[in-house]
Amino acid sequence: MNSENVQRTVLGDVEVIRIVEWAGPFVPARDLVPQSGTDVWKDNQDWLAPDHWQPDEDLTVVALQTWVLRSAGRTVLVDTGVGNGRERPGSPQFHHWQGEFLERLARAGIRPQDVDTVVNTHVHGDHVGWNTHDVDGQWIPTFPGAQYLIPAADDFHFGPGNAYGKGLNQDDRLIYEDSIAPVHRSGQAVLWEGTHRIDEHLTLESAPGHTPGSSVLRLDSGDDRAVFVGDILHSPVQILRPSCNSCFCLDADQAVATRRRILERAADTRELVVPAHFGGAGAVEVRREGESFAVTRRDRW
Repeated sequence: MNSENVQRTVLGDVEVIRIVEWAGPFVPARDLVPQSGTDVWKDNQDWLAPDHWQPDEDLTVVALQTWVLRSAGRTVLVDTGVGNGRERPGSPQFHHWQGEFLERLARAGIRPQDVDTVVNTHVHGDHVGWNTHDVDGQWIPTFPGAQYLIPAADDFHFGPGNAYGKGLNQDDRLIYEDSIAPVHRSGQAVLWEGTHRIDEHLTLESAPGHTPGSSVLRLDSGDDRAVFVGDILHSPVQILRPSCNSCFCLDADQAVATRRRILERAADTRELVVPAHFGGAGAVEVRREGESFAVTRRDRW
């Protein structure tokens, strides 16, 4: 049964479970998507509000969520949210955050020991937080039997060999030390590049720009196709204006090229687009519209 924070659907032979860690108003629209201007928000207010935008306050609305895929006898987690008890001075909203993520997983019938694979689409704090949990003051992997699939380019960029993202963001070092390094120490980290096949339905593909190792996960089963795009998209406005990056994208030109490539394929093959942070139904279908794209369905979940 679906609830506000735990929802289910089936795509082909894959069960998809949505676990929402947190959802609500975030930052002003032009802070999140700086080059988007005002018209695109106002012109689409009738469907952007209230799931993606609060027009009265001009605040974006986002979700922090994990997608659980039961595929080919395996349980796969796509991204692991913020995590509890983290030092995140650069993200005051989630500094020392305490939430109910594990309880919501349990409500969906998923125990940590049941998870076979953890996919980190990229190494940002809201995608790797529940990789680990605190046990007697030590960060240890939350999912003791899982392989953790981590993009090699992000592991290097945010790791000590690159001085934790060149030291530009204090939180990058903290994120790596509490959420990535313990997975390496436990021997559960699998670094990959290019493409990585999980099973007959699921394939990871590199999609750089947002971060050097940013990736997408493709699902192809029966007549259904979906692409879990991580942070290629933060807001539906970026579908309408694919040249607009979020404020978090590290390589602007590469992020735009990747976004356009992912959306073109989704439109041409009718892939369901599943971003990491969309509220509402959490997924959309898109079509080409000239040099841009349009959202054709917003109730796909």
